[in-house]
Amino acid sequence: MDATLTRQLVWLDYRLALLFLVFVPFGLLCWALRTNVEAIKRSLLLYWRVASLLLITIYLAIGSLGISFISGIVAQLLIVLALWFWQDLNEDIEASRKSIQPIYLGWRWATTIYCGLSIAFRLLFANCAFKSAEQLSDVCQIWFEPPLSLATTFHNGVPVETLAFAGAVGGIVYVLYLFFFLAFSLPKSGRIAFRD
Repeated sequence: MDATLTRQLVWLDYRLALLFLVFVPFGLLCWALRTNVEAIKRSLLLYWRVASLLLITIYLAIGSLGISFISGIVAQLLIVLALWFWQDLNEDIEASRKSIQPIYLGWRWATTIYCGLSIAFRLLFANCAFKSAEQLSDVCQIWFEPPLSLATTFHNGVPVETLAFAGAVGGIVYVLYLFFFLAFSLPKSGRIAFRD
């Protein structure tokens, strides 16, 4: 794929991620907290727990670590799973007649479609995850430009190694928590998010 086109698509992907995976769900969470729509509030709180892997991915990418290619794909897969998996929340959201409900449902569908397209696009570059920093092609390096721009904006003066280390520690904690959830919590609760 041409480097110029790839750069445009990568930056578009990051902008759409900000819109669909950060700004809109944050606004919806604020709305759900203000109007006290319990099912949507719980669904969005679960969403943010899962979506924290996106932040970890950004910090890994700031350090130009190849694992960020894999964690980005996994993060989007887990986000889609988190939005649709919980049977009790889905039933309560469908039954809700609050004004936030159709907007939440529209966002959930839009996010699912966006994540599907983004995962397909990222899979084209998944081989970049298995190359050392010296072996990365220019096309692979393009994926690190948006996170480095973010680091310059929010962490000016902080060494990229420090930010990558924070991402690695966050990734280890995330994997441990996910393992604990899959091994102990999920077998007890099944597709029920919250038991009374």
